[in-house]
Amino acid sequence: MKRILVAGLLLLMAVSARAALPEDYKMVLLTENFPPFNMAADGKNYAADHNISGINAEIVREMFKRAEIDYSLTLRFPWERIYNQVLEHPDQGLFSTTYTPEREPLFKWVGPLASTGWVLLAPAGSPMRLSSLEQAKQYQIGAYKNDAVSQHLESKGFEPINSLRDQENIGKLIKGQIDLWATTDPVGPYLAKQEGVSGLTTVLRFNDAQLFLALNKQTPDEVVTRLQKALNEMKSDGAIDAIMRRYL
Repeated sequence: MKRILVAGLLLLMAVSARAALPEDYKMVLLTENFPPFNMAADGKNYAADHNISGINAEIVREMFKRAEIDYSLTLRFPWERIYNQVLEHPDQGLFSTTYTPEREPLFKWVGPLASTGWVLLAPAGSPMRLSSLEQAKQYQIGAYKNDAVSQHLESKGFEPINSLRDQENIGKLIKGQIDLWATTDPVGPYLAKQEGVSGLTTVLRFNDAQLFLALNKQTPDEVVTRLQKALNEMKSDGAIDAIMRRYL
């Protein structure tokens, strides 16, 4: 009898936790073209729901499904606009967002979804090699406006030439308008390949980073808890590995 009572109590607690959110609760999720993690199926700067693909897009979909939380998903441009939108609007989320100590207090976080590296790229065949970020201050560096890589460089005293689209830096690099392209690996090389450019030289890898789902600070803690639990389960049962194998 005692076991039955305990089981009943645990079931009641689980049901109560699930009922903590209103039945009509729905999150608004925003993302951008950041292949291979999230991207529009047609390569354009707007897409919605199942017209969005990518490693993290699939991870987030499965995560919300397991957490039993309704959502809408939209891909928009530019990053700066959707980043600021999520900062200002409750019940909105943004991915793939690089976690940094500076950003930590601005959002509630679920993740990591994936790991990346920050790199300085030079044209193919370049003999340039750097042993520290400080050595790069003598060069013109292109970056993506308001991206974590650009923000990091600015915090270190750099003045990167920021573009509204990371792809713009590919042409600038090839034309000699910038000496180095500060970007994320594998995103930068993936974008370059899409533009017909391959073999870019990694001059310096200066940081390892992790990509998260960043949620507006007013997001209920119950949402964060459910999503993190679902993500942890996906890591344990191999779902995330299966998704990554489809892209990499």
